[in-house]
Amino acid sequence: MSKSVDRLQKISAIKESLVCIGLDPDPQKMPCSDIFGFCKTIIDSTQNLTAAYKPNMGFFEAFGIDGLRSLEKVIGYVRANYSDVFLIGDGKRGDIGSTSGKYAQAMFDIWDFDAITVNVFSGFDSLEPFLKYSDRGVFVWCKSSNPDGYQLQDLKISGRDGRKVFEIIAEYCVEWNSYGNLGLVVGATYPEELGTIRKIAPELPILVPGIGSQAGDLENSVKLGLGEETHNLLISSSRGIIYASDEPSTYGDKAAEECSMLRDKINNILTSLDRSFI
Repeated sequence: MSKSVDRLQKISAIKESLVCIGLDPDPQKMPCSDIFGFCKTIIDSTQNLTAAYKPNMGFFEAFGIDGLRSLEKVIGYVRANYSDVFLIGDGKRGDIGSTSGKYAQAMFDIWDFDAITVNVFSGFDSLEPFLKYSDRGVFVWCKSSNPDGYQLQDLKISGRDGRKVFEIIAEYCVEWNSYGNLGLVVGATYPEELGTIRKIAPELPILVPGIGSQAGDLENSVKLGLGEETHNLLISSSRGIIYASDEPSTYGDKAAEECSMLRDKINNILTSLDRSFI
């Protein structure tokens, strides 16, 4: 088990939470114009309820250099005030090996994320530069939550006994996990496929987006996504939590309420499975 996986499990146990909150600042939805101020309020209001935050790089990059400066402030604020919180950089990075090496350097050495999301379309040599940061986590995009993901991810490969592309990605990831820091991204909108992937990869950490605004299946995602020995599961909600209110005076409190309800729902499912934190 890598340092990052061990740390994530300890944070989840301490907070009694498998919740990950996506930070997706959108000027059309934020109840204030300050990116950092918005994220800070969300973090201050929810940090005791969540194991991780997942800044989405695209939402920050869309603001240009100001967005990147805000991201830098967000990361610095979390490190200075809530050092136990796990930070996942959601950028789906991936390219040929030399470029991936620079992406890895940027995401880990510069941005200082505890874990990141990557795309393995280019194969193992594009993934290895990320994995070599053995104290950090690497979540491979395996089965996405969007409706049209099936167009490529569900293609059956005749040379692999008719298994689907997403199944083969999971199989490869088990094989490639020599550093012990590899995980998978599987959308809550496809719980049956999540169950299939969990059988292939019984102990890889799985990050599950799509809860909330994408109407993913929470109960089956928890039941089918849990690891055999440890939870090894993060349930991620973004817009459903951070935009629970559009009122400047209440959006932090409303985000905390939504996060608390999500955590309680997850923990009730864990209790019903005899997999609770206690």
